[in-house]
Amino acid sequence: DVQLEESGGGSVQAGGSLRLSCTASGYTYGSYCMAWFRQTPGGEREGVVGVDTNGATHYAHALKGRFTISPDNAKNTLFLQMNSLKPEDTGTYFCAATSVQSGFDWTQATMYNYWGQGTQVTVS
Repeated sequence: DVQLEESGGGSVQAGGSLRLSCTASGYTYGSYCMAWFRQTPGGEREGVVGVDTNGATHYAHALKGRFTISPDNAKNTLFLQMNSLKPEDTGTYFCAATSVQSGFDWTQATMYNYWGQGTQVTVS
């Protein structure tokens, strides 16, 4: 079974940094497109960054420059480095993967087959 497990969330003051991890198992890492989403209470899941199987990355325009994604293929792990955090970055962050290879809008949560349980990020 495909499993995604996030970690690294926590509470931080505005201006601080966090690094989230998503460790994948149950499939050949790198063969699925992956993404980070975030969700606030009562809100929809918002695409933060996506990465294609060829390594191409796609950032939400408003977050580019503060958030950086990086894979560690040896550890089947996808990292999300978040810097200069703001209170509006508060939410639950989810890792997602899809077997769809190309030709889709990476920001559409419905395109992803697999999800982690989420990790909470609180910025005050």
